[in-house]
Amino acid sequence: MRIILLGPPGAGKGTQAVRLVERLGIPQLSTGDMLRTAVAAGTPVGLKAKAVMDRGDLVSDDIVVGIIADRIEEQDAKAGFILDGFPRTVAQAEAFDSMLADKSLKLDAVIEFKVNEAELVERIVRRAKDTEARGEPVRKDDNPEVFKTRLEAYRNQTAPLSAYYERTGILKTVDGMKPIDDVTQAIKGILGR
Repeated sequence: MRIILLGPPGAGKGTQAVRLVERLGIPQLSTGDMLRTAVAAGTPVGLKAKAVMDRGDLVSDDIVVGIIADRIEEQDAKAGFILDGFPRTVAQAEAFDSMLADKSLKLDAVIEFKVNEAELVERIVRRAKDTEARGEPVRKDDNPEVFKTRLEAYRNQTAPLSAYYERTGILKTVDGMKPIDDVTQAIKGILGR
């Protein structure tokens, strides 16, 4: 299965991705990890990315899609993969779809985590307080102001993907505010597994 998880930061995509990896036996692909691996391995696309990063520039969509194209050819991804955090823009989604079509592949599901943003901010504030109370370090992105900035970036750049994938008929939604196990069951229902 080839799956994309969409939703704002803190919606629970990472938690559900881990459960999907365990249940389906397919890898969760992180563009950041793939980029670092390609650079370290010195692959052709990794060398392109390194040159861009060494200049202090952002890696272009075509390089990111190239890294994903290489990664999904690896044995562990032959049966499918889970993407969380990519695509971030409609342009990336279009480039990704084109790359998949070139490989005669298609997505099986795009699952969007619908959330109430005000409640989501409260969830993050509670998580930060609980973490602090346990004496553990609070994640930098659990700072409410940092989180609100990330939420705004999501709204502006990534939220338009909902309409893009809805037009293709592949978008399904789950209520990301429900308890974790309920969200897992909803995803199982969507995937038929």
